[in-house]
Amino acid sequence: MEVNGVEKSKIVTVSDSAELADLTVKYFVNYARRAIEQRGVFRVAISGGSTPVRFFERLSNPSVYSKIDWDNVHIFWVDERCVPPSSEASNFGLATHTFLLDIPIPAENIHRVTGELQNYADAVDEYEQIIRAVFKIAKGQVPEFDVVILGMGSDGHIGSILPNTYALFDTDDLVSAVYRMNGDYNRITLTVPVMKEARRILILVSGENKAQIMSDVLRTQPDPVRYPVHALWPVLHKVRWLIDRPAAAKL
Repeated sequence: MEVNGVEKSKIVTVSDSAELADLTVKYFVNYARRAIEQRGVFRVAISGGSTPVRFFERLSNPSVYSKIDWDNVHIFWVDERCVPPSSEASNFGLATHTFLLDIPIPAENIHRVTGELQNYADAVDEYEQIIRAVFKIAKGQVPEFDVVILGMGSDGHIGSILPNTYALFDTDDLVSAVYRMNGDYNRITLTVPVMKEARRILILVSGENKAQIMSDVLRTQPDPVRYPVHALWPVLHKVRWLIDRPAAAKL
C-alpha cells in the first residue's frame, strides 16, 4: 500500500526517540560497511537539530563505532548555521561534542562548513570545492552521497531548504546560502539536486510536535514550495522514513 506515493514499507515506526536512535545506528552501520566493502569509501551527509542527538551519542559508544572502518568514512553536513563552531547553534559543534571527539576518524575526513566566515559566498564556494575534491567531480557534476540523513521541521523543511525557497530546487549549485529575517540565523545548505542524487536518504522524525506535519506531508499533493520535503517525491524509492510513535500519531 501507498500513502501519497510513499510505500508503507518505507515508513518504519518505533516506540520512542531512544528506539529511533538505535534503529538509525543500525542503518548507519549497515550502510557504511556495505559502501566500504563495495566501493572502498562511505560518504555521508548528516544534519543537526534535536532529533539526531541520541543517534550521535550512540555513535560515540565503542561497541558501535568499532564496527566501522573510519579511515574510509567521510562526514559532511547537509546544512549549517552561519555561526562559529563554538556556538551552541552550530551543527558541527553538536556533532563534535556528541561523537566526533570519540570516534577514530581522521581529521581530514571531517568536512565542515565554515559558517563563521563573514562573507557567506566564500563559505559556499569553499564547501562546494571541498565536495568536488573529495568526490573527484567536475563542474556540472553532482556528488552521489552514500546516504543523506535528514530531519524534517514542523513546517516540512529539510536541511535549510525552507518553505518558499524556490531557487534551491532547480539549480546547478551544490551549495547555497539561505538568508533569514526576523533575527533567525542565516544558513548554508546542500541544494535539492544534491539530496536527490544520494544513493539513500533517511528522514528522522521524532516527537508529538511533528505529528501534524507528518500527516499533512503524507496526505496532500506534492507541493515542494509549501513543504520542501515534497521535493524528494521524484526519488521516493531511495527514501526511508524512521518515525517514533508520537510523530506518527496522526497517520
